[in-house]
Amino acid sequence: SSNMESDINLKFHQQLFLISENLVTEDVAALKFLCTDLLHLSKLEDVKSAADIFKLLMAQEYLNVENTFLLAELLYRIKCHSLLEKLGYTKKKVQERLHEKGRVSPYRQMLYELSENITSAMLEEIIFLLQNRLPKRWRTRSALDLMTLLEKQGLLTKDNVKILEDVCMTVSPDLLEIIDCYKKATGEKLILLKELGVLLSFCPTKRHKRRCVLLSSGEEGTPVDGIFLFQPNVGLKYTVLETMRSYKMDGPHRGFCLIINNVNFNSSQRKGSCKDAEELARVFTWLGLDVRTYTDLTSGGIIDLMETWQHVQDHKDRNCFICCILSHGKSGAIFGTDDKLVSIRVLTSHFTAKRCPQLAAKPKLFFIQACQGDNIQCPVYLDDGPVYADHPVYDGPTPDLSAMQERVPVYESIPEEADFLLGMATVDGCVSFRHVEEGTWYIQALCSKLQLLVPRGEDILSILTQVNEDVARRDSSSGTKKQMPQPVYTLRRKLIFPIPMAPPPS
Repeated sequence: SSNMESDINLKFHQQLFLISENLVTEDVAALKFLCTDLLHLSKLEDVKSAADIFKLLMAQEYLNVENTFLLAELLYRIKCHSLLEKLGYTKKKVQERLHEKGRVSPYRQMLYELSENITSAMLEEIIFLLQNRLPKRWRTRSALDLMTLLEKQGLLTKDNVKILEDVCMTVSPDLLEIIDCYKKATGEKLILLKELGVLLSFCPTKRHKRRCVLLSSGEEGTPVDGIFLFQPNVGLKYTVLETMRSYKMDGPHRGFCLIINNVNFNSSQRKGSCKDAEELARVFTWLGLDVRTYTDLTSGGIIDLMETWQHVQDHKDRNCFICCILSHGKSGAIFGTDDKLVSIRVLTSHFTAKRCPQLAAKPKLFFIQACQGDNIQCPVYLDDGPVYADHPVYDGPTPDLSAMQERVPVYESIPEEADFLLGMATVDGCVSFRHVEEGTWYIQALCSKLQLLVPRGEDILSILTQVNEDVARRDSSSGTKKQMPQPVYTLRRKLIFPIPMAPPPS
């Protein structure tokens, strides 16, 4: 029995060691900050590694073999979702238990989320504004360090966040939304409503004016059109704020939209692709984007183009970035017109916050129209029959271009950091279809649903779900060929395009 217990403890400490080894300096700093309300500040100051934090949590009995949820919550908060499996959790399991077992306070969550949205340029401006309140020898390190200092000085508390409001109003008013959500969720008026057994559900975005959705105390609260979650046995919780806010999309410049249209290859031609490119250009121009179209790029040309746009300074004044690629493809990659593969992950990684800081915290959308393999999806008939498409052709390379290639899971095609969306025309390993005159099933469905649902105020994920349904109902005239698109994303907020003044282009 003692040997078994010893083995369990050894395995537990090995798990903690593996987790610690996979956390970088920034992760450790985030963990320290999120534990500030749980552990004594003087002990946290001596922390050098994640393992040091784990020891402190175990000493205070926040963490042991039988109870690892706090660590799971912390990993979830800092978006290290891949490490959750080492504790026997998944992202979904943590989300389901947060309302019962979550220990990180709404205040601490708010500060951390605020720090994640403060760029290095913003931080410099904030420090300049606060220079008279900061120690003369204090050196800038991070937004988290600044907030910790303000708390030490008593300038920032859970009941008084005015100093943050003042600097955010000057540096980036968008940041006020995070603070406003926290204040509303802890405000006196809402507490009174809670005591009365009802809760108003507010939506902070400017486009929605409804502010009167009531949740009965007799049933489990669910967010209907708002940002607050009220459950009778739990009370007011902050956790849903992360999923209910929207990205800022109402600036004077929406963003750039690149369209790469590869038509002519050495041994094939993608007939019908120009119809897709034209339709995409019309729709995204209608949505307020500055569209740039590039035709017949080699693999090197595609990479060069990504590097060029990675360094465009005008991204700073834009709300988002969109890139549409129309080409042949294989698992996790697309072909240049020179018949050489380019990894989708390589293309998307040009626009991470580190490599393209002008797009930090802004949504980056990639739509890929290309085969992802050679398999053909077969139909399974339900009561609703398929929609037939006449004589589609595959959007993959001709047989002599095919090469042995390992499968690349689609989730590995986007960076692990936040604010990316990858819309794939088909699931991994399968072909996608293109009509030689009318264009591809996926792009035509995408353009159609954007025109139909943006004016209704639908967010992009809801729209892509409708695209999935549209494409899934299509079928070849022989009734033997199907296609299923697949969106993958790390978006943190809803992405809702402002409704254009002009009618849809088609």
